[in-house]
Amino acid sequence: MRITVLKSDSPLPSPERALKDPNGLLAIGGDLSVERLTEAYRNGIFPWFSEGDPILWWSPDPRAVFKLATLQPPASLRKFLRRANWQITLDTAFAEVITACATAPRPGQGGTWITDDMIAAYIQLHRAGIAHSIEVWAGASDSRELVGGLYGIAMGRLFFGESMFSGRSNGSKVALFALAAHLKAHGYVLLDSQVPNAHTRSLGADTMARSEFLRLLRDYIDQPPSGEPWLAGPLALSLG
Repeated sequence: MRITVLKSDSPLPSPERALKDPNGLLAIGGDLSVERLTEAYRNGIFPWFSEGDPILWWSPDPRAVFKLATLQPPASLRKFLRRANWQITLDTAFAEVITACATAPRPGQGGTWITDDMIAAYIQLHRAGIAHSIEVWAGASDSRELVGGLYGIAMGRLFFGESMFSGRSNGSKVALFALAAHLKAHGYVLLDSQVPNAHTRSLGADTMARSEFLRLLRDYIDQPPSGEPWLAGPLALSLG
């Protein structure tokens, strides 16, 4: 099967056309406009490429996901959070979070896929009310430090996680489980984690066949969440 080369006005192909090797590679080219990225996520597709490479579009099989109905933080993390003087906020520092995700050192990786173009594109998605961030802070409000966070895309009752970082031990874990609790409280059904890896599996991620993932996507992408989940400000410091 051939990779689709996108022109500026051509639609993304169906995810079922993605390659098996490399797993999920679907198309090359196009742009990172709000319209293109919205089209991609609505169809279970995301961009992933390195600096200097063309834009690559992916839809892997299987898909890594966190099933919100059964996801629970470990007792050790709840105990840690009770001791820590940390605060959690929503959508108060999106640019800082995505920049921290781009610059955070990662074992086995010599660089980042969160390029300057990606940062600019997702900041535009944030301004459009589509991309969101969770921030974890330590210290007093007048001198607080960003110690963890994550960002991703919210559509319907699905959240597509993009990246997370830790400035201190447990920073990304607290962000992840705070987000999961927030999503569950507003009727979300799934937290997408894209590509399976050892770190997300250790946090409770599971794998799901792409066909099942796309079925859930069709069922919930246009279903509104309950309440108003994306009002910027503090979140309750409880992991449930």
